[in-house]
Amino acid sequence: QVQLVESGGGLVQAGGSLRLSCAASGPSSTYAMGWFRQAPGKEREFVLAISWSGRRVYYADSVKGRFTISRDSAKNTVYLQMNNLKPEDTAVYYCAAKYSTDVYYTPRQQYEYDYWGQGTQVTVSS
Repeated sequence: QVQLVESGGGLVQAGGSLRLSCAASGPSSTYAMGWFRQAPGKEREFVLAISWSGRRVYYADSVKGRFTISRDSAKNTVYLQMNNLKPEDTAVYYCAAKYSTDVYYTPRQQYEYDYWGQGTQVTVSS
């Protein structure tokens, strides 16, 4: 069983930046990692994903050029760097993990993931 813990959320003004972290604990293996978000009254949506090797990253169009994802395998941690934040980025952000041996696999659907974190709130004020 893998446990995922997000941190780094908070309140920021439009145009500002935040970095979210997702720390994984449990059996060591190869996992593709993803970030999703859910705004009030809306469905959870895909933000971006990184393959277990780090060789491929897939971004939602809404965050291209503003958000980046990276991973530190030694620390079992994935980071979501969010720049030029907009009020519409306000949401609870969730990280997720999918066991995979495919170096390029970047799952984009919720059902593809095996494990989920509890979420961290990001609020962007205008």
